[in-house]
Amino acid sequence: MILAGGFATRLRPLSCTRPKTLFPIVNKPLLQWIFERLARDGVNEAVLAVNQLTEFYIKQHRIPRSGITVRYSHDPPKRPLGTAGPVKHAERLLGHEPFLVLNGDIFADISYKELMDVHVKTGAWATLSLCEVEDPSRYGVAEITKSGRIKQFTEKPPKGTEPSNLINAGVYVLNPEVLQFIPEGRAVSMEREIFPKLATDRKLYGHIVHGLWMDIGKPEEYLQTNRILLDTISVKRKRKDTSRFESKNPVALDEGVSIGDESIIGPYAVLGKNVTIGKKAQITDSVVFPETRIGDSAWINGAIIGEGAVIGDNVRIGKGCIIADHAKIMKGISLNDGTAVCPAKEVS
Repeated sequence: MILAGGFATRLRPLSCTRPKTLFPIVNKPLLQWIFERLARDGVNEAVLAVNQLTEFYIKQHRIPRSGITVRYSHDPPKRPLGTAGPVKHAERLLGHEPFLVLNGDIFADISYKELMDVHVKTGAWATLSLCEVEDPSRYGVAEITKSGRIKQFTEKPPKGTEPSNLINAGVYVLNPEVLQFIPEGRAVSMEREIFPKLATDRKLYGHIVHGLWMDIGKPEEYLQTNRILLDTISVKRKRKDTSRFESKNPVALDEGVSIGDESIIGPYAVLGKNVTIGKKAQITDSVVFPETRIGDSAWINGAIIGEGAVIGDNVRIGKGCIIADHAKIMKGISLNDGTAVCPAKEVS
Protein backbone atom coordinates (compact mmCIF):
# COMPACT_ATOMS: atom_id res chain seq x y z
CA MET A 1 0.00 0.00 0.00
CA ILE A 2 1.32 3.42 -1.02
CA LEU A 3 0.09 6.44 0.94
CA ALA A 4 -0.18 9.21 -1.67
CA GLY A 5 -3.04 11.42 -0.50
CA GLY A 6 -1.11 14.19 1.27
CA PHE A 7 -1.35 17.84 0.29
CA ALA A 8 2.40 18.66 0.26
CA THR A 9 1.87 22.09 1.79
CA ARG A 10 5.60 22.77 2.18
CA LEU A 11 6.12 22.36 -1.58
CA ARG A 12 3.50 24.90 -2.57
CA PRO A 13 2.93 26.47 -5.03
CA LEU A 14 4.31 23.59 -7.16
CA SER A 15 2.12 21.10 -5.28
CA CYS A 16 -1.00 23.11 -6.13
CA THR A 17 -0.96 21.41 -9.53
CA ARG A 18 0.60 18.00 -8.79
CA PRO A 19 0.83 15.58 -5.85
CA LYS A 20 4.21 15.14 -4.19
CA THR A 21 4.57 11.58 -5.45
CA LEU A 22 4.67 12.93 -9.04
CA PHE A 23 7.55 15.34 -8.43
CA PRO A 24 10.34 14.36 -10.84
CA ILE A 25 13.60 13.06 -9.40
CA VAL A 26 16.21 13.37 -12.17
CA ASN A 27 13.39 13.53 -14.71
CA LYS A 28 11.53 10.47 -13.42
CA PRO A 29 8.43 10.83 -11.19
CA LEU A 30 8.99 9.64 -7.63
CA LEU A 31 6.12 7.15 -8.01
CA GLN A 32 7.89 5.57 -10.97
CA TRP A 33 11.03 5.09 -8.85
CA ILE A 34 8.83 3.40 -6.20
CA PHE A 35 7.18 1.06 -8.74
CA GLU A 36 10.58 0.03 -10.10
CA ARG A 37 11.93 -0.82 -6.64
CA LEU A 38 8.80 -2.75 -5.70
CA ALA A 39 8.95 -4.78 -8.91
CA ARG A 40 12.65 -5.49 -8.32
CA ASP A 41 11.73 -7.15 -5.03
CA GLY A 42 8.91 -9.25 -6.47
CA VAL A 43 5.88 -7.11 -5.64
CA ASN A 44 3.18 -7.42 -8.31
CA GLU A 45 0.23 -5.52 -6.83
CA ALA A 46 -0.10 -2.11 -5.18
CA VAL A 47 -2.97 -0.20 -3.59
CA LEU A 48 -2.67 3.58 -3.84
CA ALA A 49 -4.40 5.52 -1.06
CA VAL A 50 -5.32 8.81 -2.73
CA ASN A 51 -7.85 11.59 -2.95
CA GLN A 52 -9.69 11.79 -6.26
CA LEU A 53 -7.64 14.72 -7.55
CA THR A 54 -4.39 12.81 -6.91
CA GLU A 55 -5.77 9.81 -8.81
CA PHE A 56 -6.62 12.11 -11.73
CA TYR A 57 -3.07 13.49 -11.85
CA ILE A 58 -1.48 10.04 -11.59
CA LYS A 59 -3.59 8.69 -14.46
CA GLN A 60 -2.83 11.78 -16.56
CA HIS A 61 0.93 11.17 -16.21
CA ARG A 62 0.67 7.56 -17.45
CA ILE A 63 3.64 6.44 -15.40
CA PRO A 64 5.26 3.10 -16.31
CA ARG A 65 4.23 0.63 -13.61
CA SER A 66 6.94 -2.03 -14.10
CA GLY A 67 4.29 -4.73 -14.43
CA ILE A 68 2.58 -3.89 -11.13
CA THR A 69 -1.23 -4.04 -10.97
CA VAL A 70 -2.50 -0.84 -9.36
CA ARG A 71 -5.78 -0.36 -7.51
CA TYR A 72 -7.02 2.82 -5.86
CA SER A 73 -8.50 3.45 -2.45
CA HIS A 74 -10.10 6.90 -2.12
CA ASP A 75 -10.14 9.05 0.97
CA PRO A 76 -13.63 10.48 1.62
CA PRO A 77 -14.08 13.93 -0.03
CA LYS A 78 -12.75 16.78 2.14
CA ARG A 79 -11.99 14.35 5.00
CA PRO A 80 -8.30 13.46 5.19
CA LEU A 81 -7.78 10.25 7.16
CA GLY A 82 -4.24 10.81 8.44
CA THR A 83 -1.60 8.10 8.05
CA ALA A 84 -3.50 5.14 9.57
CA GLY A 85 -7.06 5.93 8.46
CA PRO A 86 -6.36 5.22 4.77
CA VAL A 87 -4.97 1.78 5.69
CA LYS A 88 -8.16 0.93 7.60
CA HIS A 89 -10.26 2.38 4.78
CA ALA A 90 -8.58 -0.03 2.30
CA GLU A 91 -8.97 -3.08 4.54
CA ARG A 92 -11.03 -5.07 2.03
CA LEU A 93 -8.28 -4.64 -0.61
CA LEU A 94 -5.38 -5.75 1.59
CA GLY A 95 -6.09 -9.44 2.06
CA HIS A 96 -5.16 -11.67 5.00
CA GLU A 97 -1.35 -11.69 4.88
CA PRO A 98 1.33 -9.22 6.01
CA PHE A 99 1.61 -6.26 3.64
CA LEU A 100 3.97 -3.36 3.01
CA VAL A 101 3.00 0.27 3.64
CA LEU A 102 5.03 3.02 1.95
CA ASN A 103 4.90 6.78 2.36
CA GLY A 104 4.59 8.06 -1.19
CA ASP A 105 6.86 11.07 -0.57
CA ILE A 106 10.00 9.18 0.46
CA PHE A 107 12.88 8.35 -1.88
CA ALA A 108 14.39 5.21 -0.38
CA ASP A 109 16.68 2.47 -1.67
CA ILE A 110 15.32 -0.21 0.67
CA SER A 111 15.12 -3.96 0.18
CA TYR A 112 11.42 -4.62 0.72
CA LYS A 113 12.02 -8.36 0.55
CA GLU A 114 14.59 -8.18 3.35
CA LEU A 115 12.20 -6.13 5.49
CA MET A 116 9.41 -8.67 4.96
CA ASP A 117 11.75 -11.58 5.79
CA VAL A 118 12.75 -9.90 9.08
CA HIS A 119 9.09 -9.29 9.92
CA VAL A 120 8.15 -12.94 9.43
CA LYS A 121 11.20 -14.19 11.33
CA THR A 122 10.54 -12.13 14.48
CA GLY A 123 6.81 -12.81 14.63
CA ALA A 124 6.10 -9.07 14.94
CA TRP A 125 2.73 -7.51 14.20
CA ALA A 126 4.48 -4.48 12.70
CA THR A 127 8.08 -3.97 11.53
CA LEU A 128 9.45 -0.52 10.76
CA SER A 129 12.39 0.26 8.54
CA LEU A 130 14.68 2.53 10.57
CA CYS A 131 17.51 4.78 9.45
CA GLU A 132 20.00 6.95 11.31
CA VAL A 133 19.85 10.73 10.91
CA GLU A 134 21.63 13.66 12.53
CA ASP A 135 18.45 15.45 13.66
CA PRO A 136 15.76 12.90 14.57
CA SER A 137 13.43 15.47 16.19
CA ARG A 138 11.57 16.02 12.89
CA TYR A 139 10.54 12.37 12.64
CA GLY A 140 9.18 9.39 14.53
CA VAL A 141 12.00 8.09 16.75
CA ALA A 142 12.46 4.49 17.92
CA GLU A 143 14.40 3.01 20.83
CA ILE A 144 15.20 -0.64 20.12
CA THR A 145 16.57 -3.65 21.98
CA LYS A 146 19.39 -5.88 20.71
CA SER A 147 16.75 -8.26 19.30
CA GLY A 148 15.23 -5.44 17.27
CA ARG A 149 12.09 -4.97 19.36
CA ILE A 150 11.05 -1.33 19.63
CA LYS A 151 10.69 -0.44 23.32
CA GLN A 152 9.51 3.10 22.70
CA PHE A 153 8.24 5.03 19.70
CA THR A 154 7.90 8.82 19.91
CA GLU A 155 6.63 11.00 17.06
CA LYS A 156 8.60 14.25 16.64
CA PRO A 157 10.03 14.49 20.17
CA PRO A 158 11.31 17.91 21.34
CA LYS A 159 14.92 18.46 20.32
CA GLY A 160 17.27 17.02 22.91
CA THR A 161 14.75 14.49 24.26
CA GLU A 162 15.03 11.93 21.43
CA PRO A 163 15.56 8.37 22.75
CA SER A 164 17.88 7.60 19.79
CA ASN A 165 18.82 8.81 16.32
CA LEU A 166 16.88 5.97 14.63
CA ILE A 167 13.83 7.25 12.76
CA ASN A 168 10.89 5.71 10.99
CA ALA A 169 11.97 5.58 7.34
CA GLY A 170 8.38 5.60 6.08
CA VAL A 171 8.34 1.95 4.98
CA TYR A 172 6.88 -0.74 7.22
CA VAL A 173 5.20 -4.15 7.27
CA LEU A 174 1.86 -4.68 9.00
CA ASN A 175 -0.06 -7.80 9.92
CA PRO A 176 -3.81 -7.65 9.22
CA GLU A 177 -4.31 -7.89 13.02
CA VAL A 178 -3.06 -4.30 13.34
CA LEU A 179 -6.17 -3.05 11.55
CA GLN A 180 -8.31 -3.86 14.60
CA PHE A 181 -6.51 -1.06 16.50
CA ILE A 182 -7.41 1.58 13.90
CA PRO A 183 -10.78 3.32 14.44
CA GLU A 184 -13.00 3.76 11.40
CA GLY A 185 -14.37 6.97 9.97
CA ARG A 186 -11.89 9.51 11.32
CA ALA A 187 -8.33 10.72 10.86
CA VAL A 188 -5.92 8.43 12.71
CA SER A 189 -2.16 8.88 13.10
CA MET A 190 -0.19 5.66 12.72
CA GLU A 191 2.79 7.33 14.36
CA ARG A 192 1.02 8.88 17.37
CA GLU A 193 -1.79 6.39 18.06
CA ILE A 194 -0.92 2.95 16.65
CA PHE A 195 2.86 2.47 16.83
CA PRO A 196 3.15 3.52 20.52
CA LYS A 197 0.40 1.05 21.44
CA LEU A 198 2.09 -1.76 19.52
CA ALA A 199 5.39 -0.92 21.25
CA THR A 200 3.67 -1.16 24.66
CA ASP A 201 2.23 -4.55 23.65
CA ARG A 202 5.74 -5.71 22.57
CA LYS A 203 4.49 -6.31 19.02
CA LEU A 204 6.55 -3.60 17.27
CA TYR A 205 9.97 -4.36 15.76
CA GLY A 206 12.51 -2.38 13.76
CA HIS A 207 14.97 -3.17 11.00
CA ILE A 208 17.86 -0.75 10.41
CA VAL A 209 18.48 0.07 6.73
CA HIS A 210 21.60 1.67 5.30
CA GLY A 211 20.67 2.56 1.70
CA LEU A 212 19.93 6.02 0.36
CA TRP A 213 16.96 7.59 2.13
CA MET A 214 15.59 11.07 1.43
CA ASP A 215 12.46 12.94 2.46
CA ILE A 216 11.48 15.35 -0.34
CA GLY A 217 8.97 17.24 1.82
CA LYS A 218 10.78 20.61 1.65
CA PRO A 219 12.11 22.42 -1.43
CA GLU A 220 15.72 22.24 -0.21
CA GLU A 221 15.33 18.50 0.44
CA TYR A 222 13.86 18.00 -3.01
CA LEU A 223 16.84 19.75 -4.61
CA GLN A 224 19.26 17.80 -2.42
CA THR A 225 17.69 14.50 -3.51
CA ASN A 226 18.26 15.44 -7.14
CA ARG A 227 21.86 16.42 -6.36
CA ILE A 228 22.58 13.10 -4.66
CA LEU A 229 21.04 11.12 -7.52
CA LEU A 230 23.05 13.09 -10.07
CA ASP A 231 26.19 12.15 -8.15
CA THR A 232 25.30 8.45 -8.02
CA ILE A 233 23.88 7.69 -11.47
CA SER A 234 25.32 8.21 -14.92
CA VAL A 235 23.06 10.39 -17.07
CA LYS A 236 23.90 10.38 -20.77
CA ARG A 237 22.39 12.50 -23.49
CA LYS A 238 22.62 12.15 -27.25
CA ARG A 239 23.58 15.54 -28.68
CA LYS A 240 21.37 16.09 -31.73
CA ASP A 241 21.63 19.88 -31.91
CA THR A 242 24.66 21.80 -33.09
CA SER A 243 24.56 24.60 -30.51
CA ARG A 244 27.72 25.41 -28.62
CA PHE A 245 26.88 25.47 -24.94
CA GLU A 246 28.94 24.43 -21.93
CA SER A 247 27.79 21.52 -19.78
CA LYS A 248 29.29 21.28 -16.27
CA ASN A 249 28.63 17.81 -14.92
CA PRO A 250 26.66 16.41 -13.28
CA VAL A 251 23.60 17.37 -15.31
CA ALA A 252 20.51 15.52 -16.57
CA LEU A 253 18.87 16.60 -19.81
CA ASP A 254 15.67 14.86 -20.92
CA GLU A 255 14.45 14.31 -24.48
CA GLY A 256 13.82 17.33 -26.65
CA VAL A 257 15.94 19.78 -24.62
CA SER A 258 17.24 22.69 -26.71
CA ILE A 259 20.04 24.97 -25.45
CA GLY A 260 21.35 28.11 -27.11
CA ASP A 261 24.94 29.09 -27.84
CA GLU A 262 27.24 30.16 -24.98
CA SER A 263 24.84 29.00 -22.27
CA ILE A 264 26.29 27.27 -19.21
CA ILE A 265 24.30 24.34 -17.79
CA GLY A 266 25.28 22.86 -14.44
CA PRO A 267 26.64 21.67 -12.26
CA TYR A 268 23.58 19.99 -10.70
CA ALA A 269 21.07 21.10 -13.31
CA VAL A 270 18.09 18.90 -14.25
CA LEU A 271 16.17 19.90 -17.38
CA GLY A 272 12.89 18.14 -18.17
CA LYS A 273 11.43 17.09 -21.50
CA ASN A 274 11.24 19.75 -24.25
CA VAL A 275 12.79 22.51 -22.12
CA THR A 276 14.10 25.36 -24.29
CA ILE A 277 17.02 27.52 -23.16
CA GLY A 278 18.09 30.70 -24.96
CA LYS A 279 21.60 32.00 -25.60
CA LYS A 280 24.07 32.95 -22.84
CA ALA A 281 21.81 31.59 -20.08
CA GLN A 282 23.21 30.07 -16.89
CA ILE A 283 21.42 27.39 -14.86
CA THR A 284 23.01 25.92 -11.73
CA ASP A 285 21.77 23.67 -8.90
CA SER A 286 18.19 23.83 -10.19
CA VAL A 287 15.40 21.57 -11.44
CA VAL A 288 13.41 22.72 -14.46
CA PHE A 289 10.18 20.81 -15.18
CA PRO A 290 9.11 19.87 -18.76
CA GLU A 291 7.93 22.25 -21.49
CA THR A 292 9.46 25.36 -19.87
CA ARG A 293 11.00 28.16 -21.96
CA ILE A 294 13.93 30.17 -20.61
CA GLY A 295 15.13 33.27 -22.45
CA ASP A 296 18.51 34.67 -23.43
CA SER A 297 20.96 35.65 -20.66
CA ALA A 298 18.67 34.30 -17.92
CA TRP A 299 20.41 33.36 -14.65
CA ILE A 300 18.90 30.65 -12.41
CA ASN A 301 20.66 29.34 -9.30
CA GLY A 302 19.18 27.02 -6.64
CA ALA A 303 15.58 27.22 -7.88
CA ILE A 304 12.72 24.95 -8.93
CA ILE A 305 10.93 25.97 -12.13
CA GLY A 306 7.52 24.40 -12.80
CA GLU A 307 6.08 22.87 -15.95
CA GLY A 308 5.30 25.11 -18.91
CA ALA A 309 6.72 28.22 -17.23
CA VAL A 310 8.07 31.09 -19.32
CA ILE A 311 11.22 32.84 -18.08
CA GLY A 312 12.05 35.99 -20.05
CA ASP A 313 15.35 37.38 -21.27
CA ASN A 314 17.77 38.71 -18.62
CA VAL A 315 15.70 37.31 -15.72
CA ARG A 316 17.54 36.50 -12.48
CA ILE A 317 16.10 33.85 -10.16
CA GLY A 318 17.91 33.21 -6.87
CA LYS A 319 18.23 30.44 -4.31
CA GLY A 320 15.07 28.90 -2.87
CA CYS A 321 12.76 30.42 -5.49
CA ILE A 322 9.82 28.29 -6.62
CA ILE A 323 8.14 29.16 -9.90
CA ALA A 324 4.88 27.24 -10.31
CA ASP A 325 3.46 25.70 -13.48
CA HIS A 326 2.68 28.05 -16.38
CA ALA A 327 3.90 31.15 -14.54
CA LYS A 328 5.47 33.92 -16.61
CA ILE A 329 8.46 35.97 -15.44
CA MET A 330 8.79 38.85 -17.84
CA LYS A 331 11.98 40.30 -19.32
CA GLY A 332 14.53 41.84 -16.94
CA ILE A 333 12.84 40.79 -13.67
CA SER A 334 15.01 39.80 -10.67
CA LEU A 335 13.46 37.62 -7.96
CA ASN A 336 14.91 37.70 -4.46
CA ASP A 337 15.97 34.45 -2.79
CA GLY A 338 13.01 32.45 -1.51
CA THR A 339 10.39 34.03 -3.77
CA ALA A 340 7.39 31.87 -4.70
CA VAL A 341 5.25 32.52 -7.78
CA CYS A 342 1.80 30.91 -8.02
CA PRO A 343 0.52 28.89 -11.02
CA ALA A 344 -0.15 30.93 -14.19
CA LYS A 345 0.86 34.16 -12.39
CA GLU A 346 2.59 36.82 -14.49
CA VAL A 347 5.38 38.83 -12.88
CA SER A 348 6.19 42.00 -14.78
